Amino acid sequence: MAGRVDEPITMTIPKQITFVTFDVYGTLIDWEQGAYDAFRREADRDGFTLEREALIPLFHSVQQQIQAGSYELYAEVLRRTAVQIARELGWPLEPSRSGFLPESVQRWPPFKETNPVLQKIAKKYSVGLISNIDDKLLGQTRRHIPLDFDLVVTAQQVRSYKPDPAHFTECERRIGGKKGWVHIAASYYHDVEPCIKKKVPVIWVNRHGQVLESGQKTPDAEVKTLREAAKLIEVSV
Repeated sequence: MAGRVDEPITMTIPKQITFVTFDVYGTLIDWEQGAYDAFRREADRDGFTLEREALIPLFHSVQQQIQAGSYELYAEVLRRTAVQIARELGWPLEPSRSGFLPESVQRWPPFKETNPVLQKIAKKYSVGLISNIDDKLLGQTRRHIPLDFDLVVTAQQVRSYKPDPAHFTECERRIGGKKGWVHIAASYYHDVEPCIKKKVPVIWVNRHGQVLESGQKTPDAEVKTLREAAKLIEVSV
């Protein structure tokens, strides 16, 4: 089984890389910290205390549940997520206030390594973003990442959410095939699994040391940080 490792696990990353794509939230952007800060600020208005340990698992699981339904803009997914989490935690949040969560996306911070590493990778390869978000909110996030990307695929553009393969199918179409393409992502569920199914080489940035369950396939490579991922694709950082 794969888990947190001391040295990167590497297998079949192609030698001739030309295009590198990234998931955004969890990979480049610390959305867990951003979401927790937003929930904490809003709950403080009601004198309600939220524990991060209880909030973050719900933040992930509730979104997955909502995204599995019919497509709607990510801003609406976040509003519904806020309402459902508040209900489950016993916080009497009025649904009319649920906009605090999509409004907070513009403040979700990049990881400290994100911009230095991206700048180095972009000097060597074409780069792209593949994200479960809408175009407006991604535009707000990109203010934190001052880089011109060669390709951007959002949930709004393909009208579905990963792990549905539509993002990767569209990316392959725009690139002109899978040859030379590597994807880098932090979520096994949203990115690694669909990449394995589509035979897209993928580097898993396993920040939280997730251990794979029996039957889950090992990615092409597993690292702990974006910096380690860069080294695997022969970028000095």
